[in-house]
Amino acid sequence: QVQLVESGGGLVQPGGSLTLSCTASGIMFDMYDMSWYRQAPGKKRELVATINLSGVPNHADSMEGRITISRDNARNTAYLQMNNLRPEDTAVYYCYAKRNYLLQYWGQGTQVTVSS
Repeated sequence: QVQLVESGGGLVQPGGSLTLSCTASGIMFDMYDMSWYRQAPGKKRELVATINLSGVPNHADSMEGRITISRDNARNTAYLQMNNLRPEDTAVYYCYAKRNYLLQYWGQGTQVTVSS
């Protein structure tokens, strides 16, 4: 059974930082591209960042300069470090693993709320 379990979300003040984690089980983690998406209330789910199986990151423009995506294949875990958070970053953040169009999985999401 494949599981992607996110953690690290919560309430943070504007300007603060959070690091999200996504731990995978049931897949050959090092064969998957890993991504973080987010979905704010009333909005479509949008891509935040991707790190491919070779470890090359790609960050979306919306959070460029404020995030770092990384992975630790030994721990089957992907990370999203977020700095200088803004109220508009409030959303549910989802982990996504993709090997090909048949092998792709979502986590259950973790809430990030940026508010004073």
